[in-house]
Amino acid sequence: MLPYYLGCPSWSAPSWRGVVYPQAAPAGEFLAHYASVFNAVEGNTTFYAQPSADTVARWATAMPAGFRFCAKLPRTVSHSADLREQLAASDDFRRLLSPLGARVAPFWLQLPASFTPQRLAELRAFIDHWGDGNLAVEVRHPAFFVRAEEERALNRLLLERGIERICLDSRGLFSCTSQATAVLDAQSKKPRLPPRPTAFSQAPQLRFVGHPELAANDPFMAPWLDKVAAWIEEGRMPYVFLHTSDNQLAPQLARRFHQQLSERLPGLPALAQPVSEPEVEQLGLL
Repeated sequence: MLPYYLGCPSWSAPSWRGVVYPQAAPAGEFLAHYASVFNAVEGNTTFYAQPSADTVARWATAMPAGFRFCAKLPRTVSHSADLREQLAASDDFRRLLSPLGARVAPFWLQLPASFTPQRLAELRAFIDHWGDGNLAVEVRHPAFFVRAEEERALNRLLLERGIERICLDSRGLFSCTSQATAVLDAQSKKPRLPPRPTAFSQAPQLRFVGHPELAANDPFMAPWLDKVAAWIEEGRMPYVFLHTSDNQLAPQLARRFHQQLSERLPGLPALAQPVSEPEVEQLGLL
């Protein structure tokens, strides 16, 4: 059992065979193998489309009890004109994922850059309707990152209600000068905002979007490694998710983060290695 949650943006990349899954693993087994290595995952798929009840039932079978699925609320909710008009839809989404029980923790409300400080009343009403602290919020409007009254008002709202503000750090990605298509595409989509290392609850949330060259991330990860180690020592249970531009190397970056965290917290359990297929004995001719 790790004293923190560690994962990637998804569990279903075929290129992770040999890194997270056995080489011959069928796609239907990816989640079970992923959950044997990492104990959390970002629920990005639910942002774009809601799963069927049958799909949720399959996830419930594959996810261990201690696993955490940070399900993003659908963009039809988070990117609506008024959050107060989406309260029933958010209730429906929670009911859909209810078979996962405590494994959905926390739900993520990822707000667009168009969500301005003038809309905080909507967020307040949404949080009050939500009714518990099993929610984390990501904001992207620049006004929430200038240490002025707009940001302080957001932080007060979240802190008073025990709602975590998701920490997004994309400095590693934007430090990359490669003209590779995957890098340029990621840089065009990810927000370029200063990191905000907040801990408004017992479960701080970090999303780290890294450079495609793993070692180039070390200077950007170092302060987070110190922060995560301190959170753990304070008795908190942080969540850490590692991305790369196309996420092909996300598992390797997650392992690198964990290895360097182990240097700060001696005795931290090692991550499991993917299960390998048994070797087939080659019989010679007699």
